[in-house]
Amino acid sequence: MNLNGFFKRDIIISGVGGQGIVSIASAIGYATLEARLFFKQSEVHGMSQRGGEVQSHFRISNEPIYSDLIPMGSADIIISIEPMEALRYVNFLSMDGIIISNKNPYKNITNYPELDKIWDSIMAIPNSIIIDADEEARKIGSSKAANMILLGAAAGKIGIEFSMLENAIKTLFGRKGDRVVEINIAALNRGREIFLGK
Repeated sequence: MNLNGFFKRDIIISGVGGQGIVSIASAIGYATLEARLFFKQSEVHGMSQRGGEVQSHFRISNEPIYSDLIPMGSADIIISIEPMEALRYVNFLSMDGIIISNKNPYKNITNYPELDKIWDSIMAIPNSIIIDADEEARKIGSSKAANMILLGAAAGKIGIEFSMLENAIKTLFGRKGDRVVEINIAALNRGREIFLGK
C-alpha cells in the first residue's frame, strides 16, 4: 500500500444489536493491521442486545491517532445496517462524507418514521447509496452476510486495498469453515460491484 502524505479515514458503523456491526469493525481492523496503519476503535455503544441501537467509531491514519471518538462534522463514511440509524449520526458526517446504508428497516419502535422520508434524507447526501443488502445476501446464500455487502460497498472509500479486506474475512471467519468464508467474500465482492455500478 502506497500512501503519499497524510491519510485518515473516520468511519461510523451503525445499526442495531445482532446485525453484525462488530464483524464489520473487526474486518476493517484486521485489514488495517495488514496495511500497517494506525487505528483506534471506540467500544460499541448503545444497547447491544438484539434490537437495541448500536454504533462504533473507527479511525484510521498513517499517523498516530490520539482519540477514539470522531468529532462532529468529520466522519468520512457512515456504514449503516439500518436506515434510520444512519440518520441518527448524520451530524458526524463531513461535508464530503457519504452514507452507505441498508434499505431495510428494523422496526423496533412503534413510531418508526416513514421509510420513504428516511431514504430521501440519505439520498440527499451526494454520492450516498442505499442497498437492499438483505436481498443481495440471500442471493449469495446467507442473509447473515448483509453486513459484508455493505462493507464491500464502502471498500473503495475506506482507502485500504480490497485484497486486505478479503484477507481479513478469511481471518475473521476462518474457524467457521470454508463455506462461511466463501459466502462472506462473495458478499464483499457483490457490495463493491453494486457501489461501482451505482
